[in-house]
Amino acid sequence: MRTNMTKIAIIGGEQSGRTTLASKLGKKGNVSDVTIYDFAKSGTILTITDATGYPKSVKPLLTAIDLSDIVLLAVPPEGPDAYTGECIVLLDLLNYKHGIIVLTKSDISYPYALEELEKKIRTIGAGTVIEDWGCAIVSAETFEGMEELKEIISSVGAVVDNENSELNALPPRVAVDHVFNVTGIGCVILGVVKQGTIHAKDKMLMMPAEKPVEIRSIQLHDVDAKSAAAGARVGLALKHIQPKDVERGDMISEEGKEIVSTGVTLNTTLSKFTKQIAVGDVLHLFAGLQSAPARIEKIVINGAGADSALPGSACTLTLTGSKKIAYAESDRFILTNLDEKQRFVGYGFIVR
Repeated sequence: MRTNMTKIAIIGGEQSGRTTLASKLGKKGNVSDVTIYDFAKSGTILTITDATGYPKSVKPLLTAIDLSDIVLLAVPPEGPDAYTGECIVLLDLLNYKHGIIVLTKSDISYPYALEELEKKIRTIGAGTVIEDWGCAIVSAETFEGMEELKEIISSVGAVVDNENSELNALPPRVAVDHVFNVTGIGCVILGVVKQGTIHAKDKMLMMPAEKPVEIRSIQLHDVDAKSAAAGARVGLALKHIQPKDVERGDMISEEGKEIVSTGVTLNTTLSKFTKQIAVGDVLHLFAGLQSAPARIEKIVINGAGADSALPGSACTLTLTGSKKIAYAESDRFILTNLDEKQRFVGYGFIVR
């Protein structure tokens, strides 16, 4: 019996049916700009994250996806909208592996219309990471297709479990997404073990603040545990730190394993769906759950300095900001322009 937790993000436009679908898959838990639902039965544990604050803000969309192993891209009978397209752009920039296209509200559509809708999405997604994703047709009202969707999730989840197990030997990193004070216990965080294995009593650092912490105790789905492996969603009680000193996006890791800086130089690939960028532009930089504004100080294309870079091109960007972020050399950065209609600009890796 597989007991590993599968973490799911449900994304799409406001009318996509994603929130209703999430509420049918699990029990409502923490609510912020993302809403988390939990399900546990017969050895199956699901955590479902709805990007509640999207499309008003892109941050909850990035948060939901970063906390997940599998994305459900919800599309209503009315068809894909601009935000469906923006979600696909982001998934492609992230090179996101595992997902399912979910045609929602099937009770108010017809089989022929649903077939045509799937073809339309396949056309839109051609050449992107979603082109090979499976498709499920569901109704959260009549429950049509819900069991089939759960079976697909379980099948993909087994693949994810194997992938996560390969990360267990790496140095531990935990991404923080919620923090609060519990009377008699103190600072408690909710987060995801991105790699490695953590244990109760481990002494680590809260980054980028570089504050020492000790893991007092670990909970997995409200059950006490002595350790937690890669892929686990955890609740950690921490010693030596106050909730006011922790924010979403902070990383808990071993000393010397994170780089902390206010600026980065990235080998960058720009989306073909963005606009031209130029030296002096202010973008928003996302690294995992962390985000910070950053100004483009320098653009290099084919070894030569440039004033601007075109959509779809490759370049090296030097960006500076004022907010510290913590990252590993292998982390993928996402660049956004929050003033544009399609807000995702490109992705990049640290220049080594």
